[in-house]
Amino acid sequence: MDQSLFTYDIVAEDPGTHARAGVLHTPHGDVPTPIFMPVGTKATVKGLMPSTLRELGTKILLANTYHLSMRPGADLVAEMGGIHDFMRWDGPILTDSGGFQVFSHEEFCKLSDDGVRFRAVDYDGKWVSWTPEDNMDIAQKLGADIVMQLDQCVGYPAPRRKVERSVELSSRWAERCYAAHTRPDQALFGIVQGGMHLDLRLRSLSHLEQVGDFPGYGIGGYSVGEDHETMFESLEPLVSEHMPRSKPRYLMGVGNPTTLVRAVACGVDMFDCVLPTRTARTGSAFTSEGRLNFRHARFIHDRRPIDEACDCPVCRQGFSRAYLHHLVRQKEMLAGILISQHNIHFLLDLMRRAREAVLAGTYAAFLADWMASPAARDW
Repeated sequence: MDQSLFTYDIVAEDPGTHARAGVLHTPHGDVPTPIFMPVGTKATVKGLMPSTLRELGTKILLANTYHLSMRPGADLVAEMGGIHDFMRWDGPILTDSGGFQVFSHEEFCKLSDDGVRFRAVDYDGKWVSWTPEDNMDIAQKLGADIVMQLDQCVGYPAPRRKVERSVELSSRWAERCYAAHTRPDQALFGIVQGGMHLDLRLRSLSHLEQVGDFPGYGIGGYSVGEDHETMFESLEPLVSEHMPRSKPRYLMGVGNPTTLVRAVACGVDMFDCVLPTRTARTGSAFTSEGRLNFRHARFIHDRRPIDEACDCPVCRQGFSRAYLHHLVRQKEMLAGILISQHNIHFLLDLMRRAREAVLAGTYAAFLADWMASPAARDW
């Protein structure tokens, strides 16, 4: 990796919390943090044009290594000029390792020190083998700005011995990913595993720091079945007390607004989740009033926009709650498109306001105001 292409500047730290504001520099542009990354799993954020994502304030997108390796294949994406040209997005892109998707195959997944063998049951059903070296080859062909090491993630609850095995495998694979990754215009992040066990998290982090100079760290293995309070018992001390101050910290797969606000207070910088678009397709929106489900009959005669406090294109143009209720109940694709735009804007704007609070040194008050507001009812 060309170190000059990937740097992280911390521009402010909140005096009352561990929140910080920074800028992550990449070959395809700068990313202000804290930041939420919309998920374009198969090289598309479902239903939304790249120009729309720009209008909503998107700074960086995420795509999925597993799904793109299955269809259309990493070689085809490389032939088309890499993922940026392929999906017509000229900003920064992060691709995950695909490990979470692979290990979600459960009984169709076989682990070894060498790698993982799994059956692609959601595609052609064939057995596929990945070593860490294979995974890095795919990542380098896809060509995202930031890629993640191959890791193993376990659900919650899980026996401690199973979590320890996850840490051991992920640590060994991190060494091999680090050695195999050679693309200079691409940053490789290590991933901290360890479930809800802080001591295992610290073991994982220590090994990653011994492996090499990763330019950033993912925090994996959360949002896998545990409640939020259980997650924060280990997340808060891990991030605020132990993770390197000078490197970006990326909490993987977490996306409900209140968890983002609380995690920023711990010192997390980056987030991703399918939640804003997946819930939109079922008719749910994040708002300053809390989470709203437009399937409910109470919206039949409601002339108001999704959120009167929101300035997203959907709310600005006055699409009413009554209209959205109609679209959702009739299963019109426009329902998911409109609510996805709103939800993504909501999270992006939330992180923008969080950053402004850090810059002003008032994040503790920002957090307290959020937790006391109706918006915190986002379940």
